[in-house]
Amino acid sequence: MIIKKVKDYMSAPIYVIERNEPIQRARNLMFKYGIGRIPVMDKGKLVGIVTKYDITNRLNQAAPEWRRRPIDKIPIQVVMTEKPITIFPDATMPQAAELMVENDISGLPVERDGDIVGMITSRNMVKYFSEQDVRATVGDLMNKNILSVHRHHTIGHVLEEMNVQGVSRALVYEDNATPVGIVTRSSLTFSDIMGPKDEMETKNIKMTRKESTAGRKQYRYIRQMPFVAEDIMTSPIITVNPEIKAVEAAKTLSEKNIIGMPVMENNDVVGYFSADEIISEIGRWK
Repeated sequence: MIIKKVKDYMSAPIYVIERNEPIQRARNLMFKYGIGRIPVMDKGKLVGIVTKYDITNRLNQAAPEWRRRPIDKIPIQVVMTEKPITIFPDATMPQAAELMVENDISGLPVERDGDIVGMITSRNMVKYFSEQDVRATVGDLMNKNILSVHRHHTIGHVLEEMNVQGVSRALVYEDNATPVGIVTRSSLTFSDIMGPKDEMETKNIKMTRKESTAGRKQYRYIRQMPFVAEDIMTSPIITVNPEIKAVEAAKTLSEKNIIGMPVMENNDVVGYFSADEIISEIGRWK
């Protein structure tokens, strides 16, 4: 393996946001540029960072109506993480990975002489790993902790389970052993389920009611229903076999611009291979 530096793989230039700007602007930037975290500035200095995790967690907040404000009115400083950990451009990729693992984060602002010059993220780590000569297979590195939800589970339930189990994705099932889709924090952040008052929207379902058993007259009405997993899941999903070399699987992740795949063996899901497992492996390199 070749040990390279953060400056060789970091994303640059990057987008930043002021601490008094609204959450809606951060969400729009994430959606437009396909990014998952944005440094928060105050008078040219880094004071925080906002991630997809911060934004999606607001979707499941239960607060009285009078306490809510539209997301174009709520400043970033309300949900940002203060005093984020940074790294220098000349640090090695394993050093960056070790920091990510120790602090349970998936990205680091890159700082030089007090200025933010880039961002090193899980996607950068996947690309770096895909270019290495590593013998490990997907089965060697995969995570066996898998969150499964039914396609009719509400988004609130999915979010709650993600938080409880400490994962950022959930496999969506019908009634058999094969997943039909996947829900990630990215799909939650970039979906249209967040309403103007920072709450989960409902969808309108047309219903039909018969006046009598003979069915002579019918009345149509609209019923509001909460969004469920199948409304925002990604489908079909890309899977991988546990015998595949981890480097080859990482190349697929990088080429498809995804951060994880279910691991399938004999038509059963036996694990999940993602950027998280790759970062943990890189963090062990010296």
